[in-house]
Amino acid sequence: MLLRLDGHEVHVATDGLEAVELFGRVQPDVAILDIGMPGLSGHEVARRIRKLGGATPVTLIALTGWGQQADKVRAAESGFDHHFTKPVEPTELSRLLEEDLRPGNSAP
Repeated sequence: MLLRLDGHEVHVATDGLEAVELFGRVQPDVAILDIGMPGLSGHEVARRIRKLGGATPVTLIALTGWGQQADKVRAAESGFDHHFTKPVEPTELSRLLEEDLRPGNSAP
């Protein structure tokens, strides 16, 4: 809801398989993924999205309850660009999205 209020177009998947399928159809600029999704973990979804590629690079953001250093390393190895531990501060997420979606700025 907060993302919509900030003017972002939002699509929601309820599990990992649906997230991969939705990514293939929508080709978003940013994907915010929970690590503990049913079906496929967020790590597997990130790997599959990176393999799919797309017309423009996507920024992958992990939003998870797992926040130890080893969790952050594993997220990066899976293809995530950013890692947030729940609960995320909305202003922090908004700032990141503003930077990543700024015209002329490409995702990593």
